[in-house]
Amino acid sequence: MAVAVAAAIGGAAGALAVPASGEARYTMADFATVPKIDAHVHLHNADAAFVDAARRLGFKVLTINVDYPDFPPLDEQQRVAIALRQARPAEVAWAVSFSSDTSDQPQWLDATKQRIEAGLKAGAVGVKVWKNIGMSLRDREGRLVMIDDARFQPLFSWFEERGITMLGHQGEPHNCWLPLDRMTVINDREYFAHHPQYHMALHPEMPSWEDQMAARDRMVAAHPKLKFVGMHMASLERNVDELAAFLDRFPLAKVDLAARIGQLQYQSQRDREKVRRFMIKYQDRLVYGTDVSQPPQQSGAALMKEVEPVWRMHWRYFNTEESFKVSDLEQPVTGLGLPKAVVDKLYHLNAERSFPAAWKAAR
Repeated sequence: MAVAVAAAIGGAAGALAVPASGEARYTMADFATVPKIDAHVHLHNADAAFVDAARRLGFKVLTINVDYPDFPPLDEQQRVAIALRQARPAEVAWAVSFSSDTSDQPQWLDATKQRIEAGLKAGAVGVKVWKNIGMSLRDREGRLVMIDDARFQPLFSWFEERGITMLGHQGEPHNCWLPLDRMTVINDREYFAHHPQYHMALHPEMPSWEDQMAARDRMVAAHPKLKFVGMHMASLERNVDELAAFLDRFPLAKVDLAARIGQLQYQSQRDREKVRRFMIKYQDRLVYGTDVSQPPQQSGAALMKEVEPVWRMHWRYFNTEESFKVSDLEQPVTGLGLPKAVVDKLYHLNAERSFPAAWKAAR
């Protein structure tokens, strides 16, 4: 699974600078009143209590089904997503997913299309394609099957032809291929320490980070009209210059920031203005998300207790110029103080444009 969301920590060390003349910015006092979308969550409890609590803070959500062994089966994920969507259509959107386990079988493509078609008819606004393709799926000879494998090309061409949005999580953060003591953020060290099966530094027989990115890029290049949203900063979180090059190469692509904001903060500790310039330049291509997960047995109140501090910490980072401590990093980080217009795109407008059928009451 994607690296878990880090909890928010820290007290203010004070504002650093007066906003530039004429540049309108939000403050912490605006947090609950500005429209916001967390466009990357995984809700597995059909009780809408969390959705209702999120709405009171100005949030809507996109809950994403994933073919992940630690989550409920896909059919159960889909049942919960549809139930939440039906109960709260103005606050909940969802994305369908599929299994690739039998993708070498001739009937797989038609069955997968049928599953996705049914999901779209039930309100799904996109299709999640997970990292198991490239990191665990193997062919009959035991070789890893990468995302640009010929078996998947008819499916992605169908997405392209139908205008179906693909939510792609390929590879992992670059830290995944580093020893624990060389990783740049604390939550990566904690996650891979507890999930050694996903820690590629322990598996030199596996493809490199560069191999994963190259396969993903070949796939996107082969489908120039594909509506592609790269989950987790398209696994290019280590360097905003690399992510900028990806966005320049693929003008239809967008990326979400889910579970990678700590990586942005790490970079802004070293060159805050560079990160700020990136956020402003690519303001139309970036989508806010956290990757928070709700197990079936967790109550909405318990999840909100975890999530609200994270949401507030992220708001503080993007909107203020305060210096404060976060759980991902040893040293304090300084907020980016982004203009209101950029924040509005990051927090809701880009998601609404990417998923135009989402967050609308059924007619």
